[in-house]
Amino acid sequence: MNKLRLLSGVLVVLTSLPMMAQMDASIKLNEVMTHNENSLIDEYGARHAWVEIANISHSTYNIRGMYLTTDRSVLDKQMSVPERVKRMSIIPNGDSRTELKGHQLIVFQLGTSPTQGTLHLSVPVQTGKPTWIALYNGNATQLIDSITVPALDANQSYARVANNGNAADWEVKSADRVTPGIENMTTVNESKIEKFKREDPYGFGMAIMAMSIVFFCLALLWITFTLFGLLMRHMETAKKVAHHQPIKPITKTVEKTMEVGHKTGIILQEGLKTKGIDREVYMAVIGLALRQYEDDIHDVESGIITIKPKDTGWDDEYSQMTQLHEAFIPSKHNAPTIPTTPELH
Repeated sequence: MNKLRLLSGVLVVLTSLPMMAQMDASIKLNEVMTHNENSLIDEYGARHAWVEIANISHSTYNIRGMYLTTDRSVLDKQMSVPERVKRMSIIPNGDSRTELKGHQLIVFQLGTSPTQGTLHLSVPVQTGKPTWIALYNGNATQLIDSITVPALDANQSYARVANNGNAADWEVKSADRVTPGIENMTTVNESKIEKFKREDPYGFGMAIMAMSIVFFCLALLWITFTLFGLLMRHMETAKKVAHHQPIKPITKTVEKTMEVGHKTGIILQEGLKTKGIDREVYMAVIGLALRQYEDDIHDVESGIITIKPKDTGWDDEYSQMTQLHEAFIPSKHNAPTIPTTPELH
């Protein structure tokens, strides 16, 4: 039975070790101020040096029973636990604020009396000098986190800007950037409308932007309709040209011209090769080609027969009757004549 209890106790200790190690890795020193003149005020109206502790995980951990110290002698591994505890200040029990939820912060007043409150610790801090501060686990044997704070001016703080535990991830913050109880790297979720209202409280920017949009739209419409009007005018011109000068005759004329030119070129090339034909032959050939060109163009372009009326008088009854009357009445000096067929004009 005793062996079973002993085995159960060993199992409990072994299973709790990873949980303790995980908790130790999640609790970090976050911000320290060693010279407080115009910064944080305690519930009694006094100002003290202070340290901020953060839970950087998403789980909940209670830091009661842990120790804070500024005495480097506790780093001596040969020092006994009771002696080490004397050089430290314990975080007391009985306060719900020591139960840190995920990404929650807590600030402890340093160099004061624990009788003034749970968050008051008697950890000594010297202003104007570098200060080493450390956080130990509840057994006062394991160092959880530590940092050496450089000599700070009044109301300056030394703050962590990343959570990987490197000293290079700390920086000195000016008095206007100190954030006790608030995350050191803060982000502001601000909508575009809220940002616009903040940057343009009187609406001048909004008015200019609205007028610019209106003028831009009007200019775009003017350009669109201008281009559309030019296109329509060109289309109407093209229709008129196609109506007065049909495409087909023009195409035939071009084809015939190219054909005549081709033939003329061949004849001239042949004449130049022979070199026995004189210039008169060339001129005759060119004249015949031009004549053929004019006849072909006339045949192609002329598609209208023009008929002009001409009065010949062939259907004039009075004129015909007079001619017949004179034909049948003999003259005084001439013998009777045989009437002839009237000439048609």
